[in-house]
Amino acid sequence: MKLHWSGEEEDARAARQAAAERAELATHTSGEPLTIGNEFSEIRVSRVETRNGSRLLIESPKSGQWVALCPLELEAITWQNTTTFSAMIGKPFGPLLPEDDQ
Repeated sequence: MKLHWSGEEEDARAARQAAAERAELATHTSGEPLTIGNEFSEIRVSRVETRNGSRLLIESPKSGQWVALCPLELEAITWQNTTTFSAMIGKPFGPLLPEDDQ
């Protein structure tokens, strides 16, 4: 007997799409990736070239999570305070704010 859940096919489709997008980004890596970590986490950072300019590809090898950020999104990180980061860490693997379903 195989267990199924509501939304299983949508989850699988989204995972396949994200994996394909990440693989495409990785083919455009510029230079060597940088890996940093401590006792809590490890991340790999790569510069990737896209048709809209350079992005920073940030990956968590342990969780498989990743994000590609443009220069403005990276700058926005510098505008945050420690409360923002604490809130992000306190709610792992999900967005800090809900997405609009429009």
